[in-house]
Amino acid sequence: MKTKIQACIIDDEKDGRDYISLLLQNEFPEIQIAFQAASVEDAYIYLTKNSPDILFLDIQLKDGNAFDLLSKFKEIQSEIIFITAFENFAIQAIKNGATDYLLKPIKKIDFVTAVNKALNNIKKTKNLVNNPGQNKIALPTAQGFTLIDIADIVHCEADSNYTIFHLNNKTKILISKTLSEFEKHLLEYNFFRIHHKHLINLSHLKEYIKGKGGQVMMTDNSVLEVSVRKKNDFLLRIEYRD
Repeated sequence: MKTKIQACIIDDEKDGRDYISLLLQNEFPEIQIAFQAASVEDAYIYLTKNSPDILFLDIQLKDGNAFDLLSKFKEIQSEIIFITAFENFAIQAIKNGATDYLLKPIKKIDFVTAVNKALNNIKKTKNLVNNPGQNKIALPTAQGFTLIDIADIVHCEADSNYTIFHLNNKTKILISKTLSEFEKHLLEYNFFRIHHKHLINLSHLKEYIKGKGGQVMMTDNSVLEVSVRKKNDFLLRIEYRD
């Protein structure tokens, strides 16, 4: 389990990477630089296997741009801080889930503000699981939060930038956060993502139906698709042998 906040720096200029590293070392010693890269290719290889908490991302890289990199993934779970010499990509950066957008040369005060914003977002997400000893989760609402037992969650469904929680009493709760944000914290409670739209509680798994990817039936009688890409990992997880 990670004990420090993990950061990844993608910038094709060594001076740029070194300056971000120095700022982090001086201002945020609790953040560990897990990886640095200068190209889309190297960053892609790393991000397919790792999910840093914060991604510092230059826009113009030597073999493409930041948006080429992000387009290779359905979702990036990291807080993304874009750092660039160009002003005209701000709107596109926001559409790609930017936590902040900093212009070079980086001003320390702007950098500190951006990183604090990212850390605050990370803290909020991690605090979604409220007192794991009691196995409850706090789901944010407009008025505050709803506290529910994790055992009562049958499955979670992605709906664009929202997540729908399906509970065993047939109720549904719509939360304005992505499924990936919940996935990171529910995996330790016997949840498994069978599809880019579905995260299921394996304790509520009722039946598996064979197919190209297959389907699962849950205890609330909902039938959900298993993606072809997830099928083998899912069957291994439930220790099924054909």
